[in-house]
Amino acid sequence: MIMEAIPFVLIGVLVSGVIQTFVTEAWIARIMPRNMLLRTCFGCGIGLLFPSCECGIVPITRRLVMKGMPLNAGVAFMLSGPIVNPIVLFATFIAFGNDWRMVGIRAGLAIAVAFCVSLAVALIFRGPQLRQAGAEAHAPSAPVAAALEPGLAPALPPKPSAGARLSSVIAHGIDEFFDVGKYLVIGALLAAAMQTYIPTSYLLELGSDPLKASLVMLVLAFVMSVCSEADAFIASSFRSSFTVGSLSAFMVFGPMIDIKNTLMLLGAFRTRFVVTLIALVAGFTLVGSLIVGRLFG
Repeated sequence: MIMEAIPFVLIGVLVSGVIQTFVTEAWIARIMPRNMLLRTCFGCGIGLLFPSCECGIVPITRRLVMKGMPLNAGVAFMLSGPIVNPIVLFATFIAFGNDWRMVGIRAGLAIAVAFCVSLAVALIFRGPQLRQAGAEAHAPSAPVAAALEPGLAPALPPKPSAGARLSSVIAHGIDEFFDVGKYLVIGALLAAAMQTYIPTSYLLELGSDPLKASLVMLVLAFVMSVCSEADAFIASSFRSSFTVGSLSAFMVFGPMIDIKNTLMLLGAFRTRFVVTLIALVAGFTLVGSLIVGRLFG
């Protein structure tokens, strides 16, 4: 599992480094639609263009919300981005033996859950819900201010050289690779231990009941906290014991909510918002996985 997953993790962290260095939040803020439904759709789809795993998605979302992105669009991006990006989808295709059906199920369920949760957040909460209160959380950055009213914005610092940017990409990629790698190793060891020490008959009994299977996979996804670029390889190891619906729950809930990004969420957003967000994601993912199980067996 580790050897199969490492190439995708490596590609993912390098792409994340490029995004961190070259893509500005100001540019994303300028292209944000004004309509709530369109904003939600935009947030769900932007991950296709700006791939980032869940390990770095919370800080990115926090910066976007601070720079003026509506909360519901930020939530849609934060939940769907780690799943619908090309690297994760291709890793899923390889992990499940070149099966496009599982790719479609995973992407479709992720977009559906992100869309529903985003709309629910828009109805429940008003304002950015950041822990950082006051003018600092709402004030536009210098690039955004320059785009809105050039006369009011301070002079921008000079752009870094190409060499400095390349160095930044590599440094960011190295840091994220080692940060993500330890979770991959731990997750792979836990999955291997389950396959080795838990009797197959017990796994089959759990997997045969759609509700129990999905609940077990939701808990496993949260506890294992495996990077979205590698979790499909772990999920595929349970194919003989668990249903398609429960496997989709594992591959959707984990990238959206796990231990490490829950801690990051609590550091960036208010506690009530985080608790509500986790409950919404768990509920919609559970319902969606049961529907997937009924449709695809």
